[in-house]
Amino acid sequence: MSNQKYFAARAALIAAALGAFSIGLPSAAAEKPSQKAQANAAEFARGARLWAENCNRCHNMRDPKDYRDEQWRPVIAHMRVRAGLSGDQAHAILRFLQESN
Repeated sequence: MSNQKYFAARAALIAAALGAFSIGLPSAAAEKPSQKAQANAAEFARGARLWAENCNRCHNMRDPKDYRDEQWRPVIAHMRVRAGLSGDQAHAILRFLQESN
């Protein structure tokens, strides 16, 4: 499997797993996730999806562990311009990459 397909599959699995958690599966304490936790999970999943959809259009996707949190910021700022991403899209991708490394 190529790196591109591997990372796209990985992002899809992460998004699917987080989607399952964000719908409020019962926990040991039978508590529902807070609205903030659900919003964070949804934002993370959105970032994973946007990363998989946009980054592989032009090149092989990088593993989120390739860079540290502070290194991803200028990479995404540059790629926002190159890929024509909105600020909201770039922020979601950045958040996904930083939380995944």
